[in-house]
Amino acid sequence: MAVTSSKGGRAELMQLLEKLEIRSQVVEHPAVFTVEEMMPHVGHLVGAHSKNLFLRDKKKKGLWLVTTLAEREVNLGDLGKKLSVSGGLRFADEDVMIDTLNVAQGCCTPLALFNDKDRKVQFILDDDFINGGHEQIFFHPMVNEATLGMSPQDFLKFLEAIEHKPTLISFQ
Repeated sequence: MAVTSSKGGRAELMQLLEKLEIRSQVVEHPAVFTVEEMMPHVGHLVGAHSKNLFLRDKKKKGLWLVTTLAEREVNLGDLGKKLSVSGGLRFADEDVMIDTLNVAQGCCTPLALFNDKDRKVQFILDDDFINGGHEQIFFHPMVNEATLGMSPQDFLKFLEAIEHKPTLISFQ
């Protein structure tokens, strides 16, 4: 079932998850802007926690959302080569993220892909989220004042519904 959406925020995301019959666990916490700030609030939750990078190519023609396990180090040069991106990858401007995903810095999340109705963003997902044996995987629900957990299978169901098939890559 494909889902089309106008630009939505947290409430619209939660409505979509409910419509898709996706069970989720939400933990509220103070606003956080880095993984290091987040982990004291959610580190007790068993599962895979995420780090999200919103990137563009040198010529500003392509956009990528890269979601890895929180503890991973990502070398943008190596990743650009792995993805065959001419000129390499750089961080995209915040205004591009707001226009495309309807989230600001510190709130980047693959759950915001439901706002990318024009499918401008290529989604790169750490293979370990799906194949790492995690019962729960965790992302911000459009805001950096909460963390939402769901099963990897439900996350794939969400991505299928919004027509954003991930490219799985091993970051190990």
